[in-house]
Amino acid sequence: MSTFRNLIIWQKSMELVTNIYSETKSFPKEELYGLTSQIRRASVSIPSNIAEGYGREGRNDYLRFLNIAVSSLFELQTQLEIAKNLSYINKNNFDILFENTREIERMLVSYIKKIKKSPS
Repeated sequence: MSTFRNLIIWQKSMELVTNIYSETKSFPKEELYGLTSQIRRASVSIPSNIAEGYGREGRNDYLRFLNIAVSSLFELQTQLEIAKNLSYINKNNFDILFENTREIERMLVSYIKKIKKSPS
């Protein structure tokens, strides 16, 4: 039986969450309830919304959750830029994480288009 766990986009999003948690361990302690928390929550929101939408009935509901995942992804990209600008993330690690988010973004947008085209 197919589940959301079989979706490559969900698997890559889960991997991103793990990498985000590893990277944010080195953030300043005063950011624990600020940027660190925001980045972690945005990253967790991506696979969570993919999974939650998968369990919903109806294409429109699923699309709504996929669009929330895209919004969380854009939020994460912005927060990563802020962390880089504050020198919490070095450029190399930022580039890797940001490219991972861009890959997930392309996959999500493509998946949303595919679902929109499919018969109801």
